[in-house]
Amino acid sequence: MIRRLALALLFAGAANTAQAQNLLIRGGPIYTGVEAAPTAEVVQVRDGRIYYVGSFAEAPTGDGLTLIDLKGAALFPGFTDGHAHLDGIGWRELTLNLEGSTSVADAMAKLTAWAQAHPDGPIVGRGWIETRWPEARFLTAADLDAAAPGRVVLLGRADGHAVVASTAALTAAGITASTQAPAGGEILKGRDGQPTGLLVDAAEQLVAQLMPQADPAALREAYRAGFRVEAQYGWTGIHFMSAPWRDIPLLEEMAQAGEAPLRLYNSVTPDGAAELIAGGPRSVADERVVTRAIKYYADGALGSRGAALFEPYADRPDTTGLMQITEAEIVPLYEAALKGGIQIATHAIGDRGNASVADWYARALAAVPEPERPDGADVRWRIEHAQILRPADYQDFVDLPIIASMQPSHAIGDLHFAPARLGDARLDGAYAWHSLVDRGVIVVGGSDAPVERGSPLIEFYAAVTRRDLEGFQGPDWRPNEAVDRMTALRMFTLWPAHASFQEDDLGTIEVGKRADLTAFDVDLMTAPFADIPKGKATLTVVDGVVVHQAD
Repeated sequence: MIRRLALALLFAGAANTAQAQNLLIRGGPIYTGVEAAPTAEVVQVRDGRIYYVGSFAEAPTGDGLTLIDLKGAALFPGFTDGHAHLDGIGWRELTLNLEGSTSVADAMAKLTAWAQAHPDGPIVGRGWIETRWPEARFLTAADLDAAAPGRVVLLGRADGHAVVASTAALTAAGITASTQAPAGGEILKGRDGQPTGLLVDAAEQLVAQLMPQADPAALREAYRAGFRVEAQYGWTGIHFMSAPWRDIPLLEEMAQAGEAPLRLYNSVTPDGAAELIAGGPRSVADERVVTRAIKYYADGALGSRGAALFEPYADRPDTTGLMQITEAEIVPLYEAALKGGIQIATHAIGDRGNASVADWYARALAAVPEPERPDGADVRWRIEHAQILRPADYQDFVDLPIIASMQPSHAIGDLHFAPARLGDARLDGAYAWHSLVDRGVIVVGGSDAPVERGSPLIEFYAAVTRRDLEGFQGPDWRPNEAVDRMTALRMFTLWPAHASFQEDDLGTIEVGKRADLTAFDVDLMTAPFADIPKGKATLTVVDGVVVHQAD
């Protein structure tokens, strides 16, 4: 059957019609994400919307269609990164990238080379992680001083929850042995009582003024770089977590100027909460950039032992992690968001952090009756990461309900150190995608880039295999928590659309929906698992506009 709508209905509100192309896409497997019609032979796009999905024999004819031959590549609904940091992705392209460093010595060799190539100004970088280094320790100011003598150097750990500062940076920030860490932060100190250089969670703010990101021209270039990288990976949309409130006007300006090739759903930093709540949800450029949520932090990260646990860390029994906010502070903010029709997304990684957020959500929801909420019962509040849960707390996600926004690649990186941090018993609720999905919970897939590389193929692979990129899983890394391929597809297509209130327009290849499409040269639904992360995106289409096409 030819599935078409009346033109007047189909093209009402079509996105970016001045730029959208009329496309005929065929030549490879097409997975629609629609249960009743899961595959197709051809897709037609007109004026930014999907016009026809079905068999080639029944496809309507028409002039002015640009043929895109998939050449065997597999086409899917547009992949959306449900949790990423667009600014950080861009800055990774413009600053020192320590991702993949194999040791302290390797990381410091990269720092030395960067310092020689960039002799002026502070050195900022990110991406190191010590858990698989032979030295098995955090970086220190002494390491940085030896590699780049006298320079202000700030190198963020991969998870973004710790930064190591050089002696020059510590001095410039006024950090000494007597400096007290802010609430929710830690200044690591050596046996001599002096700072080692490592600043954890809230303590990172002590050196924030030394960062170069305030330059407007550099910031715009960082966002351009972020958009470019994400389009090349095959993402059609990004849920931009901790989007700096001060950057929202810039992103909206870029969208209106045609400089935002991908769809953005912004969850802003808390400094913009009052203004966003007062003004309500906002969008520009035919919903190319939507700002509707606020991102809060409940705790820190597992790798830097900032995730808040009920019981002490197995490998450091003197700590249970770091809560970043209290109930008295956060519940009134949640209540205000409910009354203003603003979605809430709260970072929680440890079991104590997650249980606390669920309790705070319940208190706020009870305090603000549905008639006082613009969204009624349909608030779609989220917990970002939801990494370590007590199995007894799964039901919180069902009852409230809570959307679990999770990043599969964390599980295949963390498997190398999480057992040591948590001990075996707590792994029962760790990265529990399957257990949550089985209970009917919406699980949104994301990458947390630049914490992780940010490839949708790595994320999909991680979700369906629960193995690292070398195929390693480790002893009893709860293999039953892997999900099937169709569930993984929903995690990166339909469920992010739902989590951003856009399921009527996005998430499946259906007539009338926006033409957001992604093609990979590897068939995610049939390829051997090991082949999935080796593939690449061959086509990225947003609102009918080809924003990336491989040669």
